[in-house]
Amino acid sequence: MLYLNGIAVGVLELKNSCVGLGEGIRQCLSNQLPEFNDWFFSTIQLVMAGNDSEGLRYGTIETQEKYFLNWKEDEADNAGYKLDKYLAKLCGKARLLELVHDFVLFDGGIKKLPRVHQYFGIKAAQAHVQQRRGGIIWHTQGAGKSILMVLLARWILENKPSARVAIITDREELDEQIDRVFKDAGQVIQRSKSGRDLMAQLAQPNPRLLCSLVHKFGRRDVDDFEAFIRDLAAQPSQTQGEIHVFVDECHRTQGGKLHRLMKAMMPNAVFIGFTGTPLLKSDAQTSLEVFGGYIHTYKFAEAVEDGVVLDLVYEARDIDQKLGNNEQIDQWFEAKAKGLNDWQKDELKKQWGTMQNVLSSRARMDRIVMDIIHDFAVKPRLSSERGNAILVASSIYEACKYFVLFGKTVFKGRCAVVTSYNPQASDVSKEETGANTESDKQFIYNTYTELLKDVVAEPGKTKTETYEQQVKDRFIKAPAQMKLLIVVDKLLTGFDAPPCTYLYIDKSMQDHGLFQAICRTNRLDGEDKDFGHIVDYKDLFKKVEKAIAVYTAELDHSAGGSDPDILVRDRLEAGRERLDDAVEALALLCEPVEPPKGDLEHIHYFCGNTEIADDLKAREPHRVALYKAVVALVRAYANLADELEAAGYTPEQIEHLKGLQRHYLNLREIIRKAAGETLDLKPYEADMRHLIDTYIEAQAPRKISPFDGVGLLDLIVKTGIADAIAERLGDMKGNRESIAETIENNVRSKILKEQLTDPFGVVRLSLACAQVLADGVAREARAAGDLSDGQLLSQGPAPDDTQCCHVYHSWSPAA
Repeated sequence: MLYLNGIAVGVLELKNSCVGLGEGIRQCLSNQLPEFNDWFFSTIQLVMAGNDSEGLRYGTIETQEKYFLNWKEDEADNAGYKLDKYLAKLCGKARLLELVHDFVLFDGGIKKLPRVHQYFGIKAAQAHVQQRRGGIIWHTQGAGKSILMVLLARWILENKPSARVAIITDREELDEQIDRVFKDAGQVIQRSKSGRDLMAQLAQPNPRLLCSLVHKFGRRDVDDFEAFIRDLAAQPSQTQGEIHVFVDECHRTQGGKLHRLMKAMMPNAVFIGFTGTPLLKSDAQTSLEVFGGYIHTYKFAEAVEDGVVLDLVYEARDIDQKLGNNEQIDQWFEAKAKGLNDWQKDELKKQWGTMQNVLSSRARMDRIVMDIIHDFAVKPRLSSERGNAILVASSIYEACKYFVLFGKTVFKGRCAVVTSYNPQASDVSKEETGANTESDKQFIYNTYTELLKDVVAEPGKTKTETYEQQVKDRFIKAPAQMKLLIVVDKLLTGFDAPPCTYLYIDKSMQDHGLFQAICRTNRLDGEDKDFGHIVDYKDLFKKVEKAIAVYTAELDHSAGGSDPDILVRDRLEAGRERLDDAVEALALLCEPVEPPKGDLEHIHYFCGNTEIADDLKAREPHRVALYKAVVALVRAYANLADELEAAGYTPEQIEHLKGLQRHYLNLREIIRKAAGETLDLKPYEADMRHLIDTYIEAQAPRKISPFDGVGLLDLIVKTGIADAIAERLGDMKGNRESIAETIENNVRSKILKEQLTDPFGVVRLSLACAQVLADGVAREARAAGDLSDGQLLSQGPAPDDTQCCHVYHSWSPAA
């Protein structure tokens, strides 16, 4: 027993080294029952079980056995028994008092203690707060980020009498979740209702704890953003107390224009960013400029090793597709495209001949529907109705189409579609073509109207919001009654997004979005869930491989490197150079136009005589150059639009740039229309959809990845593949052959080590990996620009004579 001034605060159940810790934990739980000694545990904070062979595990009262934790600290110290080492760490006087006072909390009535990464994350953040320095806390998905926020906010408010904490998110559902989490933990938090309400709260000494959407810092009536920022900087909003701002998902919206507003309004605030993902190249600079470096990191590999989350099992499945009768396809197209010129026909083919549209064929989607239903019949956790799944579709149209297809199967009433769409009559007011067909937007609108017809909106919510909350609750609490959610972007991110056992991906994804999505499946949920399962229909293994590598790599730039101010200057200088170059390129392109350089003179220069086909053809290179140059200008301007003044432009120059962009955009449209190089695709939408659905045939899905039962962490990280990728992330112009060689050597090493224990499985793995490496040569050559997609496809059919477009086309269960 452990007493503090005569009060029992800790209990330790010691077992013989031959007796497992599980027995000690169960003994502690039994002692808390009414028929034994429940009265004794009324003051207990720390419940421990230990032995000399396994060490120590800890929890608090009523902690379930599966949630008892291991402490990790000074792992290199191997002088004595782990039990003695961690008893001294946990129960030292200062540490014990700190745990009891600062780290015990009730979450929805459940008493909790911190995991070791949460404890050291809070300690690191406390040091930053004491020095009034901001930074970023990166704790991987599922590692308890919400609890971290509660603990840190509570410590700040208790230890700094004049401190206030504002928690900022970028989505309504996250704002609601944070409000709920803090209230469940017994913390009174005030949600702001509007921008004006937020300003009023910040100007008063109370409330000390509040949350808001980042968008509520904005002003919709601002035309000149830079001038607005200057005014705010000159006269920042009056705020009371020491403001500490927690920014959730700090790699997203908050790193841009709206965050500049927050910084201008609260120049003396300490900003702490929370994220479950590292800062990749695309957003690292702005995030580091805003927050500073990392305060603390806890990566995916660490969380899996500690048992905080599960490892992931990846399975790629391919659906071979082939065209039906080519002659009938050509006849159909020519009949429906009658009256279009050659450019317009090419545009129609280009828009509807994309891989995305081909992959949305009804035949292929039918195959995926039946494949998922088959999994629910044969996969242990799905067939037992203990687990459920999420299907990620590429678009709202495809999500609705999947929903309709599943509605014709045994999943009717047990699946739902959740997207950002909210049906409004105005959505289809301009969709009717009079051809007695249904456009994509009409299909989406009609699908939602039908599924919402019996939904009664709850107070303060739309019918769509009510429906989404109902199906989400059923998905979490009654998986047997809500087996499948079909989504596009919603419910894939945020700490309160619903977990599942299987994630089916039929959408191209990468980086933050991909990693957050696949981590929907890795939450702990009973003894029968060993892994999170990812089924990939879009050949994303290379991107999954990179994501896992990045999310387990050392990417902490907080020490050393460039100063944030230098980063800002370098980025702004490069942005200004790109914008100035784009403006100059367009000026040179239009210089030969005859005076007075009006619309007619531009049409003559870029089109010639629009009634003479040869004139249009001869001047086509001029038009193509114009179109590309305008795109370059728009992109360069967009990248710098929020920081034009910071980049060195005067207000007069900024207005001139805005006028130039409008001028060249209008000029492009005038030239396109004069040349007949525009096409309203709406009248052809239903006909082209019919063509794809009718003439593209799909085969049954076949498994093309050989990684049976091998977790991604073991496959990618422990083989060394992750290190090879991570070492090259900062320099993509590195030696591609050396990266490939490193990956090959590590995979072969893994194969040799496993050969003795599983010879049959290793043969399959080695054959498949050999094919991956061979296919990787072609993929890398194409990425380097040595081989185009057209050249790759023109080299003939895949070795198995199928029309497969995937890199793993030769993998099969028979390999």
